[in-house]
Amino acid sequence: MTGTTEGSAGVPARELSDEELERQGTYTHATRTWVLLHGTAEQFRHHTERMLELEQEYLRRHPKRTWQGIARTDDVAGLDPLSRLRLELRGVMRQIDALLSDPTLPGASGTRDRAVGVPELLRRFAAAEDGRLHKLEAHQLAREVGVPPLELAELYKADPPLLRAEGDYRVLTHEGQRRLERPGA
Repeated sequence: MTGTTEGSAGVPARELSDEELERQGTYTHATRTWVLLHGTAEQFRHHTERMLELEQEYLRRHPKRTWQGIARTDDVAGLDPLSRLRLELRGVMRQIDALLSDPTLPGASGTRDRAVGVPELLRRFAAAEDGRLHKLEAHQLAREVGVPPLELAELYKADPPLLRAEGDYRVLTHEGQRRLERPGA
């Protein structure tokens, strides 16, 4: 079901364009259940190997678009294993804190400081090249700094908006930049 004949490896993932890598990755995930339920053992093995190859290549090219690739970024690559573990645990704790303070969740405390999350998100956008981040990176960043999805959506709907969508990218607007330049932002 991977688009190649049984036993063939297809084009190596490293040789695929970004567009083809995403297309093939999406296709392998979409066909996973069918291969599991109806394919042969060989088809399932091949499908699994191809899916993992595509996923690993995607993480290599786009480490910041998913939580799995965060530990592969240049700023932590040289750390010893214990320091990396500490860093990863801090990231998990930030995500747990963000979830616990999300007022939209049942039983949440709602004590998250909005004055910290949104400005940090805007600062990170401003630090990105041309104030642009891929949509997956933007959503991962929002999780990291504790901005829940509904609050993130409000940044696009504000009048004037602080962020805007341009295809697969999210861009800091002039108003978003002005918000950062205000004292106390």
